[in-house]
This record gives sequence, structure tokens and C-alpha cells, in this order.
Amino acid sequence: MSELINNRAYRQKVLKELITELHDGQPVEAVKARFAEAFQNVSAEEISEAEQALMREGLPVSEIQRLCDVHAAVFKGSIEEIHRTSAEHERPNHPLQVFRQENRAFAQLIDQELLPHLRQWMKNRDQAAANWQLQQDLALLAEIDRHYLKKENVFFPLLEQYGITAPPKVMWGVDDEIRDAVRLSLDLFKRKADHAVITDQIQEAARRVHEMIYKEENILAPMLVEHLTPAEWQRVSDDFSEIGYCLIEDPEPWTPQIRPAEPAAAAPAAALPPTADGSIVLPSGALTTLELTRLLDTLPFDLTFVDRNDRVKYFSQTADRIFPRSKSIIGREVANCHPPKSVHVVQKIVDDFRSGRKDHEDFWIQMGPRLVLIRYYAVRTDAGEYLGTAEVTQDIGPIQKITGEKRLMGL
Repeated sequence: MSELINNRAYRQKVLKELITELHDGQPVEAVKARFAEAFQNVSAEEISEAEQALMREGLPVSEIQRLCDVHAAVFKGSIEEIHRTSAEHERPNHPLQVFRQENRAFAQLIDQELLPHLRQWMKNRDQAAANWQLQQDLALLAEIDRHYLKKENVFFPLLEQYGITAPPKVMWGVDDEIRDAVRLSLDLFKRKADHAVITDQIQEAARRVHEMIYKEENILAPMLVEHLTPAEWQRVSDDFSEIGYCLIEDPEPWTPQIRPAEPAAAAPAAALPPTADGSIVLPSGALTTLELTRLLDTLPFDLTFVDRNDRVKYFSQTADRIFPRSKSIIGREVANCHPPKSVHVVQKIVDDFRSGRKDHEDFWIQMGPRLVLIRYYAVRTDAGEYLGTAEVTQDIGPIQKITGEKRLMGL
């Protein structure tokens, strides 16, 4: 029996059975008992493989996502310590350490600020100081959005290149649920809802953030350490600095000390052959690479292009992007660039463009003070052949406020 237990295939079979039992409504305690009988620990990689196998067999991502916290309750304390971190990964300012610093900052915010202030507020709800402090704590907790953006736009694309797709999809869905929980907590507080409802919601949001910290430390981090090369960690560091940090001071720039022989990254090819002087010849003129780059980055909107193979090929780098983009998404399937709950909408747009049923689609959302217009356009040849999709995103709030006229002759 011991030989079977140590057999990876057997362990995978048991893990799948346990997750399926949870899906079918078996009590958590009963599943825990069977888990303890089978083996004492399990690696993050094995959980990942089990989830991917279930997805291949047809279990929807939403179901695995729904069970994600239950999985954590079963496996917590038993996930094998496989943090094969070297001295390189432990260096100050290594992106993995920076990511962990943010986790520690959020844990400290919850345990030493938010929850104690919540208890104080429950006793003194009419005191202005207690109200102000709790609102400030919730506003800081809402910065978890930027932490998750780094994970979703930097880590996930790199893992996908190694065939690891299930955990990112599941984790992204849970990230969105946590974002909603934090936003709802702040909204209920501002609307002065029933104090018991507010208290329950804040405690639930705090619990879910703690659960995700555990998953990032014990499931995500080991997979990153196992697969990412020093050159990829360098890219992570660069992309992190573009997206920004939360609850910690900006770290010093990081470069890898370990540099194994790696093929140099191929430079992106120009859309059209350059001329002898370096200009790219277009039907209505010619621009140098620098001119074209700066022109696209200066336009008052964000531009992203997805090619005919549904892979991200380009994005502009404007000074104040509405949605973050990192260089890690270049070559990524567009479906993996969106949370699970909106993937079907994105796929429908692309399918309609490719088939010729539509040429454009518009959406608009309120993001704080911004009214964001998101426009999708089918890009075609003169003969109508589909080349890809352009996404144009713009804050149209200032445009809506324009009244009257302002003519050049009046200057």
C-alpha cells in the first residue's frame, strides 16, 4: 500500500476523487479524513495537475472556483513545502520577495489595523474618529486590486507558456470575487447599512484576502520558482515597476545574478520592412520606429492589437493607461487576458469579427470618476480578410463635459 501511496498517478487519482467529492457536496470533514488516510502532504504542482485534469474532463472553471476555498480548507497545513528557493530568490528586491512583502503588508493591515478598528467601531459607531479610521482601512485594503493585477498580467502569462492554465483561471476568478467583497464592504459602510451586515461583510472580505495570501504563498509561488528563468524574473521585475506597488515603498531595481546561457529574446519584427534610413514605409507616408512608437504612445487613448490567431501582438504605452498591460502578455491568447466571467463575451466578439457578422462593438463602464469607453474594431485587408482586432480604450468623461465652441481663429 505504501508503494501505491507514493505513486504519483495514484496520488493524482485520489486528489481528483477528493475534489470531485467536494463538488458533489460531501462534508469537508469527511473529505479531510480520507485525505489524511491517503497521504500526509501534497505538492502545489499536484493540486494544479488535478485541477487541470478535471477541467479537461469538463468540470467548469466556475465550479472549481466555487470550491477553491473549500480546497484550501482541506489541504491547508498539508501542502508539501516545495519552495525550492535559492539564495537568488531570497535576495532583497527579488520580485518574488516584493510580492511577498505586499502580502505581509496586507496581512498586517487586516490583523493590526482593520479588524481592531472594526471592533472599536462596533462599540463607538457614532464617533467620527472611529468612522474615519475604518473607512481609511477599507480604502487601503481596496489597493489589493493592484496586487492582483500584477499576478494576473505578469505571472499568469508566464505560467501559461509552461502549460499551466487551470490554477491561473481559477485564481483570477477568486481574485474578482475578493475585489467585489472589498468594494461591497466599503460601499455598505459609506451607505451606513445595518452595522451587523457591515461587520459580517468586512470580516468575510478579510477572511478571503487571508485565504488568497495562503494560496499565493503555497501554490502560486512554488510553481513560479519551479519554472521561471532568471531572464523571466527580470521581465517580471520590469513589469512590476510599470504596474506599481501597494502598501510598500517602491523597491530598488533588481537584476539577476544568476545568468545561465539563454537564447537572446528575438526583437519584435516591424509590421513592414524598414527603409535604408530605418523608416517604415506606409501607404500614406513613412515613419521611423521612434516616431511611430511615440506617435502611438501619444494618442489620447490606449490601443491593443490582437492578431488573427487570437494572440496579443502589440499595445501602446501611454502615460496614464486605464487598464494595465505588461510585456509578458505579448503572444498570449486573448482569452487568457480576461477574467473567466467575461471570456465568453470576448470570444463572441472575436468570432463575430472573424466571420464578418460585425465590424465593431462598444462597451462603457464607470471606473471611479472615469467614464471609460471600450471599443473593439475588426482589422481587415482591402479584400476583407480578417487580420485581427483592435481594442481602443478612452476616458470620455472630459469629452462629455465639453460645451459650446473653441475655434483656432479665436486663439
